[in-house]
Amino acid sequence: MLNIFKKIKSKKADTPKPSHSAKTSFNERYDCFQKLLSDNNLILETIADMEETLLGDSMVDMNYVNSKCEIVEKRVKNIIDYLNSLSNRKYCDLYEAFEKTDSVIKEALAKDVEIPKTDFTIPFEDATKEMVNSVGGKNANLGEMKNRLSLPVPEGFCITAYAFKRFMDYNDLIHKIDISSVDTGNIEELNMASKKAQDLVLKARIPSDLAESISDAVSELERKIAHRAVFNVSVRSSAIHEDAEFTFAGQYKTVLNVGPDHVISAYVEVIASLFTSKAIFYNKSKGFQQKDMVMAVGVVEMIEAKASGVMYSRDPTDEERHGIIINGVWGLGKYAVDGKVESATHVVSRDLPGTILEQSRPVQHFMLLCGLEGGVIDVRVPDYIRRRSCLTDDQAKTLAGYALMLEKHYGKPQDIEWALDLKDNIFILQARPLRIIAKKRSRRSPTPLPGHKILIDKGQVACKGVGAGKVYLVGKEEELKDFPEGAVLVGKHTSTKFVTVMNKASAIIADVGSPTGHMASISREYGVPTIVNTEIAMKTLKAGQEITVDATDGKIYEGRVKELVEAEKKDTSFKNTPVFCLLRAVLKKIAPLNLVDPGDEERFNPQHCETFHDMTRFAHEMAMNEMFTISDNSDLGRGKSLKLVVQVPLDIRVIDLGGGVENGSSKITPDNILSIPMKALLKGLTAIQWPGPPPEKKGFLSAITCATVDPKADKLFSETSFAIISKEYMNFSIRLGYHLQTLEAYAGDSINDNYIRFLFKGGGASDDRRVRRTRLIKEILERIDFQVSRTGDVLDGRMTKYDRTTIEKQLGIMAKLTAFTKQLDMTLFNDAIVDWYVREFIKNHCADM
Repeated sequence: MLNIFKKIKSKKADTPKPSHSAKTSFNERYDCFQKLLSDNNLILETIADMEETLLGDSMVDMNYVNSKCEIVEKRVKNIIDYLNSLSNRKYCDLYEAFEKTDSVIKEALAKDVEIPKTDFTIPFEDATKEMVNSVGGKNANLGEMKNRLSLPVPEGFCITAYAFKRFMDYNDLIHKIDISSVDTGNIEELNMASKKAQDLVLKARIPSDLAESISDAVSELERKIAHRAVFNVSVRSSAIHEDAEFTFAGQYKTVLNVGPDHVISAYVEVIASLFTSKAIFYNKSKGFQQKDMVMAVGVVEMIEAKASGVMYSRDPTDEERHGIIINGVWGLGKYAVDGKVESATHVVSRDLPGTILEQSRPVQHFMLLCGLEGGVIDVRVPDYIRRRSCLTDDQAKTLAGYALMLEKHYGKPQDIEWALDLKDNIFILQARPLRIIAKKRSRRSPTPLPGHKILIDKGQVACKGVGAGKVYLVGKEEELKDFPEGAVLVGKHTSTKFVTVMNKASAIIADVGSPTGHMASISREYGVPTIVNTEIAMKTLKAGQEITVDATDGKIYEGRVKELVEAEKKDTSFKNTPVFCLLRAVLKKIAPLNLVDPGDEERFNPQHCETFHDMTRFAHEMAMNEMFTISDNSDLGRGKSLKLVVQVPLDIRVIDLGGGVENGSSKITPDNILSIPMKALLKGLTAIQWPGPPPEKKGFLSAITCATVDPKADKLFSETSFAIISKEYMNFSIRLGYHLQTLEAYAGDSINDNYIRFLFKGGGASDDRRVRRTRLIKEILERIDFQVSRTGDVLDGRMTKYDRTTIEKQLGIMAKLTAFTKQLDMTLFNDAIVDWYVREFIKNHCADM
């Protein structure tokens, strides 16, 4: 970058002859830069959307995750290509980092449900809750209750997930059935996809080895329950994810009272129910992919129930109530779970075991019974039992004991199905987790809360949420080391270094910044409520003042607003869906930003790029560096340049990359300039007197002005300064005698693209005066929000991610600073004079900053 400074000469260089090839080279590099910026923004916007989705309240499906990952993957690869085109393939190491991260993400997206290789059938006595991936959730729970809790569970066996795989592979149904792109919001499309999938299953053939295994298991089950007068079974779904975190209640088919010769056909019916419209909708709405839809099946001895029902170990609508709720109906339990008839109810105390707290005995007119030739029949309830409870108090107490035992074993409330046979034997048919609906805290409307003063109601939300605490103003990054726990960080502009206190911050506010910027992404990663672009927070808020940041409605209130803080508590149970778990997993390789400090040479390199965000940040930073040195080119003057006629003592030549100068212009004046940053700079250059000292003062100040203007000033300004411009871009190398400064800027509509970069070196005075000059410039730049590093008399300053208006304003100030500090080192004979010049410049040119 500093090679250009070695070319400073004390006499005018000959202007080389124009060459079209140089301009073409500039255009090609600028085109790559523009494309890189565009893809950089799309990447950051996509990451922001994914993070907001992860933190938000809306469900998404796998199409969302796949499409977003594809966008990021493609665009990151693009910006690596563009960066290497800009830099003559200087950063090929980025490809290795990219491939490593991309492979991890693709592996996560392609990961299938693991189906262990097992026998096609497994008896209940060999099943436990650890075998979910083999026998499905319902079967695993039945085996667990039978073998580890010794609860009364019917005899039966599992047709395993491995059997399902065999069936699907044998008929090539994995490839024939595709519901991944079905729009669940389009009922017609959903029904058509469902019918097509079910038809394929129902017409499929059972492999002979699977059919033989099922037949053998049926025979063995018949031997076990030979004491039963009639041997029939129920064939029940037991999908891999069923009866676990997600119940899938009522989504799949159960075939009741099946004869031994019809078990295989009933098995196929249950497999087909995996693809009913409601099952497809449920799976997709809960974030499951088609590859997650694996169906094991349970074949259970049919209990000829005189009564059956459902039991909750806790009240699902009120976590504070302490009763066990038992609902029951006469006959088979299907009418209870389907709500076809009103159930009788017993509420048994949890605190005083055996105490009946409540009872209800509605009249039941119809019930469902096993048919003599299979299947079920609907019959009238006999008059003598119609008004009676289907359970005695003692039976209700026994069931309540089972409920407490199951809740203790599984460590969470349970939803339990039970049956009572003709001999009054109780059976547990199913147990699964019961979701408790916590008390809802009503979210207030977005209108301002009455009785609470709004301090700021402008800005953009970068991370939703509510945080309250005392204001901690951050003017310089080194102040972060004293950041207190629970404070609200308030800064002039966003900084990735804020990450160091995000585990302490209750909220973040910045006057300047972008919701899709790097820090905003980190805020979402840490879940810190963040508002950016408030413009006035640093001026409005006072250190130590307690405030509440509502980063949902974009308002900042005075004091702690209790109702907002409490209302923020919300149900996030849906965040455990498979799609959210996968989104969370892939985001760990996409969103985190580890490269936070470009000045850290040991870490800010391709070898430390661990995520796509790291690669994006690195490529963006290096691309700006490459563009900054675009004028560091021995062929610069040979480009097709136009002389700019302007009333300043500079010989300026313009190279237009496209859109920077009016078409057809032959005589270039400031009026012909269309480049946004160049126009802003010229406005400043022509608004200040050239060259001249400050107004003459008496005494102390008279010594300052004595040597401001060199007698040979005209010669000192005679070297050519080159400006390479486009509509939004400018790279301007200004030669001021012994000094050289390069000013680069981008001023467009996207805040993420905008920046100013300033590099300065030179001076004909003594070392101490040159150092004072750079100190003066550094202090002024820092006053106007530049980040500046200084090594001797070399300055490197930058400001990034400001809106276009601010960039234009700052360029005008930079232009005035250029004229103001011309040859100033000749007058800077002590530090006090430096301080005076800083105050004068700020007072005269930065009063509104």
